[in-house]
Amino acid sequence: MALVSGTYTRYDAQGLREDLSDMIYDISPTATPFMSGAGIGPKAKQTLTEWQTDSLAAAADDNFQLEGDDASFTTPSATARVGNYTQISRKTVVLSDTLEVTDKAGRRSEMALQTMKYAKELKRDMETSCLMAQAGSAGTVGGYRKLASLSAWVKTNASIGTSGGNPVYTSGVPAAVRTDGTQRAFTETIAKAVIQAGYTAGAEFSTIMVGPFNKTKVSGFAGIATRNFDLSNVSPRPTAIIGSADVYVSDFGTMRVIPNRFQRERDGWFLDWNFVSLRFLRPFKRVNLAKTGDADKKMLIVEYTLQVKQEASLGIAADLTTS
Repeated sequence: MALVSGTYTRYDAQGLREDLSDMIYDISPTATPFMSGAGIGPKAKQTLTEWQTDSLAAAADDNFQLEGDDASFTTPSATARVGNYTQISRKTVVLSDTLEVTDKAGRRSEMALQTMKYAKELKRDMETSCLMAQAGSAGTVGGYRKLASLSAWVKTNASIGTSGGNPVYTSGVPAAVRTDGTQRAFTETIAKAVIQAGYTAGAEFSTIMVGPFNKTKVSGFAGIATRNFDLSNVSPRPTAIIGSADVYVSDFGTMRVIPNRFQRERDGWFLDWNFVSLRFLRPFKRVNLAKTGDADKKMLIVEYTLQVKQEASLGIAADLTTS
């Protein structure tokens, strides 16, 4: 069809109003399963926060004594003193005063929008720091103080790939992380080995936490996995195809299976939430920074650490394939 000569269209017109929605859409993930499960422990009082661990002697199969015999003594074993350093994390924003007073779509205050976003980003950064491969460091005047991540702690209940190695420490703050080994597919055999080692050590795992790819591997385990989907409140009743495992029923207990976007995909964690917590030297705080010109400055800051109360209560399936 041809356009009639002289037709005035919106391509010619001036002064057309924009059609800009007052909604801002963002699907960036903000769930932090590890921090949510670990919860908050007692307030930290120093940049190095410490606690003690202990264990019983192995059960003896020869504890029989002579009638009337004199007593003999074994020197008690001392507790182990371990700890972790607090780490400072922050986000900063500076906005011109003009921007703050202009009329904007989707928000009244640019500062409120940006600080809200940064608060969510800071929480994601903390989750990542707790689960990445990071050794503890006391820091220096010109060097960063860093917390020892979960990867620097867990050494007792571990299944590792060829050439991999567990962290080595007996006291203090773990100063080195595990050595990554040759990656291998996550199998039920690997999971069972970690769970059995944990049971033998006294652990009571309640959660298996894995990356997105290895969540699909757990769902493919051939053993006793409960696949749950509640359709009781759905009407009309649909047909559901169940393809994921929410709960794993092992010989040594039932465990929830949860994915975590912010952990290393190569690590599969076996957790007892009673033995991990976050401790804060300085809780989340928004600070107004000094005004030095025609702009407004804010800082979001937190100082925190990871407390692993007893590493033998946790487990890891390390060196898993990631795709």
